[in-house]
Amino acid sequence: MSPTLSDGDVVLARFGAAPAPGDVVLVRWSERPGQLSVKRAAHPDGDGWWVLGDNPDGSTDSRMLGPAHVVGVVRARLYPRPGRLRAR
Repeated sequence: MSPTLSDGDVVLARFGAAPAPGDVVLVRWSERPGQLSVKRAAHPDGDGWWVLGDNPDGSTDSRMLGPAHVVGVVRARLYPRPGRLRAR
């Protein structure tokens, strides 16, 4: 999710929150059940969401794995630069 987030950033997420297009979200894919990923919600797609990484050249997202199941919405970064994350 670079440049929005970097490895090691600590975020505050609301699990079960309804996402809106542009929100930063926590997702899971049925093809990768043990993996929790951070992506940006693009639009609803069937029973899931089409999600994209902020760095399209370095991101594994819905373009490769299809719709994702959103488990939470990221509301803020707590560390190292505290602040709200803006929707795009």
